[in-house]
Amino acid sequence: MTAQVEKQEYSFQAEIKQLLHLLSHSLYQNREIAIRELVSNASDALDKYRYTAVNAGKTVEPGELRVWIEPDKDARVLVIRDNGIGMTREELVANLGTIARSGSLEFLKQAQQAGEKSTDVSLIGQFGVGFYSSFMLADSVEVRTCSHTESSGWSWESTGDGNYVISELPEHSERGTQIRLQLKEGLDEFTDPIRLKYVLRKYSTFVPHQIWLADEHINNQPPIWVEPKSSLSEEQYNNFYEYLTHFPGQKPLWHLHLAADSPFQFYSILYCPDVNLERMGFGKADHGLHLCAKRILVQNDNRDLLPDYLRFLRGIVDSADLPLNVSRESLQDNTV
Repeated sequence: MTAQVEKQEYSFQAEIKQLLHLLSHSLYQNREIAIRELVSNASDALDKYRYTAVNAGKTVEPGELRVWIEPDKDARVLVIRDNGIGMTREELVANLGTIARSGSLEFLKQAQQAGEKSTDVSLIGQFGVGFYSSFMLADSVEVRTCSHTESSGWSWESTGDGNYVISELPEHSERGTQIRLQLKEGLDEFTDPIRLKYVLRKYSTFVPHQIWLADEHINNQPPIWVEPKSSLSEEQYNNFYEYLTHFPGQKPLWHLHLAADSPFQFYSILYCPDVNLERMGFGKADHGLHLCAKRILVQNDNRDLLPDYLRFLRGIVDSADLPLNVSRESLQDNTV
């Protein structure tokens, strides 16, 4: 006989019904951004666990921390799960019950206040709204989570109507978080492995933890721009150029690998192609810079970082300090 599980219903701490509608329908320009945000949150949870484990003297094996993407086409369900730090009941209420409160930012503040070394914690979730983009895709969202400090877990459920329900999971739970999206009618594309693979590789290729879709490791391209120039070979630079441009066998005329810590931190690699596509009749070329924030793609073909006459350059710019708008899809107007 199964024990009855007590459920408690809460209201969000804001004018959430209208705000959730804004976040899920107006803040983001396209629905696939929700996948990016949820994978970024999972990566943050893995970073938090690794940081906590290392400070506690535990060993974290390479490849141990992962994100899994599990589509179910028949049920029109998409699951994103990780074996990261997990959440307690109190953290569920605090982090998912309050708009614009970021668990990632709160975690970083606590680490800094404690005087611990926090520079190795790479967390992208600074605005605290990315999770709610899941309602762009889903009629209902269930979060199942178990903190690394506990053996039992908790469930958080909402349809985005201003209320949510929290209940204790009766069975033993493994550390980590699972987000189950009951997709809206007409969004079956987000259970298609080919479509999901495209989205994951577009936005999350350089996430520092393994991402698995079924039995396929999706993100196996290393972010070479964060490596010291002295450790990289010409072949590695050329291979990365092929990856960025999708021009197999072509080599750039030259590359420029830059990194700086002041006045703001950034890493970049710029390439000059050996072919002028505009002179070959392809019309005016799109800008060729990819903009990332802590390895997560923000923009393809960014137009703000280089003048128009340098649009032919190809490459990537990654910075934690660039002033992004709240949806992390573009830069704010800023003199930087």
